[in-house]
Amino acid sequence: MRFTTVTIALSLAAVSISTSLHGQRPDDQIDPRSVALVERARAARTAGNLNGANDLLETALVVDPRNREAFIVMAEVARAQNLPGKAIRLYRETLSLEPNDVAALRGQGEAMVQKGALAKAKENLAKIKTLCKSECGDATELAAVIAKGPPVTATAAATTTVPAPVAGKN
Repeated sequence: MRFTTVTIALSLAAVSISTSLHGQRPDDQIDPRSVALVERARAARTAGNLNGANDLLETALVVDPRNREAFIVMAEVARAQNLPGKAIRLYRETLSLEPNDVAALRGQGEAMVQKGALAKAKENLAKIKTLCKSECGDATELAAVIAKGPPVTATAAATTTVPAPVAGKN
């Protein structure tokens, strides 16, 4: 009698685990509705409707949270809105799904340069070079962005043009 309850409990656990594993889709099968929403978001971004693109991308991620392309496009929208911190976080989400996504590494590196974190961007460049094995466009693009350096902000431009002191006044 004591073994019957243990046996029943173990069999129920085995059935529930196998059912949950069988119901999951492989990572390479993204919901087609999510893919269609990403395409619509790209068109909206191209048309200059960044808020509309962002809304479509959020919907795409609700439909399928494993859609890496949605995270990448949403990060590009964030960079276009001059929000490099948000873009870095979104690229990190992409990299949590696929750590070797070269496009996400390049985009994150570019966002880091935009934020002023050149050392971290160089780490991303080194990882891209390791993944590519030979010369690749993503490594070249990120190297060019790093060489150019972070953009000059309005406050930085204002502090560099300090007026010279006037003679005779203290």
